[in-house]
Amino acid sequence: MIKLSILVPAFNEEDTIIEILEKVSKVEIEGVKKEIIVIDDCSLDNTLSLLEKNKNLYDLLIRMKQNSGKGAAIKEGLKVATGNYILFQDADLEYDPLDYKKLIEPVLRFNADLVIGSRLLSSQLTRVYYFWHKVGNKFLTFLFNVLNNTTFTDIYSCYVIFKANLIDADNLSTSGWEQQAEILSKVVANSKSFYEVPVNYYGRTYEEGKKIRPYDAISVIFTIISKRIFH
Repeated sequence: MIKLSILVPAFNEEDTIIEILEKVSKVEIEGVKKEIIVIDDCSLDNTLSLLEKNKNLYDLLIRMKQNSGKGAAIKEGLKVATGNYILFQDADLEYDPLDYKKLIEPVLRFNADLVIGSRLLSSQLTRVYYFWHKVGNKFLTFLFNVLNNTTFTDIYSCYVIFKANLIDADNLSTSGWEQQAEILSKVVANSKSFYEVPVNYYGRTYEEGKKIRPYDAISVIFTIISKRIFH
């Protein structure tokens, strides 16, 4: 039996938080026990109130003391996670928990250290999204691959599964969007078995609540380079 800790950072997601948690709760995978951890990053809307009224949808709720960003929320979730694998789940509806079965397959079959859900590998469907976001993501992925001798197609997909013992939350130095690059750099440097699987993507617009901005790529680039040099 594998225990999978699913970390759900949330900030101002009152429109989607309950629906996504319902979807996560309904997913059942033979041989996998789920642990659902929600981290509220000081939401200003009704996200926290909705979470407190629906405690049946998760195992643990962490309330951040101040708004600190997705990376900081993930870090707090990692500190209390008890699973032997970690999975990231955004609180919006851009990614479908029905894809968990595809994500966990390399773990169950091949004891994979890391699995990334790629939006660029023949997905059943992908919502057309911002051109420059795709260009930026391809550049970041290319840079990561060159420096780490890997062949990933989508390193900034939300869906990432990795062995929990490969990351020590206390040793993570980043707390923003760049943290995923730090985590991937550390996992790749300390393990050997990596996989990608296709996942569906229902990207949202800025008007619908998308938070990442083009300038966030600057810190990601710096992190990819620095972690490869100083790992």
